[in-house]
Amino acid sequence: MCPHCEGLAPAYREGRTAVLLKGPARALVHELKYHRGLFVLSDMEEIFRRSPHVLELARGAVLVPVPLHPRKERERAYNQSLLLAGALARAAGGGAQVESWLRRTADTVSQTHHDRKARQANLKNAFALVRGAQLNPDLHIILVDDVFTTGSTLNSCALVLRRAGCLNLDVITFGHG
Repeated sequence: MCPHCEGLAPAYREGRTAVLLKGPARALVHELKYHRGLFVLSDMEEIFRRSPHVLELARGAVLVPVPLHPRKERERAYNQSLLLAGALARAAGGGAQVESWLRRTADTVSQTHHDRKARQANLKNAFALVRGAQLNPDLHIILVDDVFTTGSTLNSCALVLRRAGCLNLDVITFGHG
């Protein structure tokens, strides 16, 4: 088990990532997330295309992006996880579709400088299902986010989906680390 995952009791079955978050991959995420660099999405989509272990999990699945709080999304002008889910769906083909079934209910502080315990406390009750979400327990659902660090954000989202009856739930991120 990787050191980032120690102590995590995942509410999802499996997690996969396209790249280790170092060097150029880290620069891509930072450009997209902090500098409005939408132009990097084509490179990130190409990286997904070259990640067969990620694509095989995504094919035919419902991709659910991790939501931003509405204030944060207004500031950024987009949700990078939603854009990455679209890039992943295009790369995977095979009927993968994107559904925004989660919403962020708490305007939490950035997780960047928190340890696992602080991240978990920060995210308690931070997510909920959107009104009218049509969940089917037979669907293969994959949570999509830009980065897997401690897994706290993805696990908080997964718990909401589990409580709503999702049985076949996995995680894909662009980067890990």
